[in-house]
Amino acid sequence: MNELPQARALRADAPLPDSDRLAPQRAMLTEAFQQEALGRRSAPLRTPLPRRRIVLVTAAAAGALAVTGGVVASLPDDTPGTAPAARGRQLLSAQASADTLELAAATVEKLGVTEPGPKQWVYEKSTSLDRGEPHTSEQWTRWDGTGSARLPGVAPAGDNSGFDPTKLQVWYGPNQEEKWKKEGYDDRSQRQFYRFLATLPRDPDRMMRRIREEHAIGDIKGETSAERDWREIDVLYRSVLIPPNAQAGLFRALAKIPGARVEKGVKDPLGRAAIGVTVNYTEPSASGRLGKQEIFFDPKTYAYLGEVARTAPFELPKRVSPSPMPSLDPNPATITVRNAWGVVDKPGARP
Repeated sequence: MNELPQARALRADAPLPDSDRLAPQRAMLTEAFQQEALGRRSAPLRTPLPRRRIVLVTAAAAGALAVTGGVVASLPDDTPGTAPAARGRQLLSAQASADTLELAAATVEKLGVTEPGPKQWVYEKSTSLDRGEPHTSEQWTRWDGTGSARLPGVAPAGDNSGFDPTKLQVWYGPNQEEKWKKEGYDDRSQRQFYRFLATLPRDPDRMMRRIREEHAIGDIKGETSAERDWREIDVLYRSVLIPPNAQAGLFRALAKIPGARVEKGVKDPLGRAAIGVTVNYTEPSASGRLGKQEIFFDPKTYAYLGEVARTAPFELPKRVSPSPMPSLDPNPATITVRNAWGVVDKPGARP
C-alpha cells in the first residue's frame, strides 16, 4: 500500500514553505551533498558502484527533505558538465551565498543575550597588519562610556622619558552618555550603540535605511548605495558586542549587496579557519577601495574575525633615493583581525 497520497491528503490545505523558510535547510543539504561527494572521490579504488545511487545525508539535512514534501534526492556519479566539490577555497554562486548567509542569520538569531552591567568592561584584543608588520593591542571600554584602558600604552605628548608602554593605561572621563544627550555628541557609548542596534527592524532593507539615517559615518560624494551599505556593515562589525537580531540582519543585508559572494575553505589573516564574504571592485569606489574586499567569520559560530580592505595604489612618501620618482604601493590594504573579546569586570582583566 502506498501511504504517501493519504498522508498528503491530510495536509492538502497546508501552504507550501517559502524560500526564506527553506534557505537554512537547503544550505545544510547542499553542505551534506558536498561532503558526501568529497568522501566518494577520496575513497580508495574498489568495485564500481551503480551509476546512480541514493545519497545518505545527516539528520540535520534530512529535515530539508521533510519540508520539501518527502522528495529523496539521488545524484549521478558522473553527470556530464558538473564539477566535483573542490577542496580548499571555494567561491559560492549567488544563490548558494545567499543560502549560506541565511543559515548564518538563522544561527546567530538563536543566541542568548545578556547585556553587560554599566560598570563592566568590554575587552578586545586585535591585530593590524601594516605592510606585513603585525601590531597587536588590547582595549578595554567601560559599558557606560565613562572609562577606557589600553595595552600597550600610548606615549603622551612632550617629555615621555619615564613612559612605560607595558604598563596598563586607564582613563576615566565625564559621563559620555550625558554629554551625548546634551550636545548631540556623535560618539555613543558601547551601551548606547548596542541598544540602538537592538531596535533595528528585522527586514534588511528597512534595517539598512535606519542605519544610514542614524549611524553617521559620513557621506562620500558619488558613492553608490551598494558601496555605502558595504562600508556601513564593515564599520558595524567592528563593534565587539552586537545583539543577535542585528547580527542576523547584517548577514541578510550582505546577501542583498550586488556582487557579494561567500567563499568557503579560507583562512583569516591569522591563519584561522574561516568563511569570507567578499565583493570585488574592478574600478575604484568613491571611498577609494579597489579589488577584493573581505570580511571573515568563524565557519561554525559565524562570529566576526576580521577584514581585509584593499584600496587603489597611492604614492608613498619620497625617500632619499637615486630615483627621483616616488614609489607606488601596488596593492595597499588595511588588514585588521580580532584575536579575542569578551566582557570583564575591570580593566586589565581578560576573558
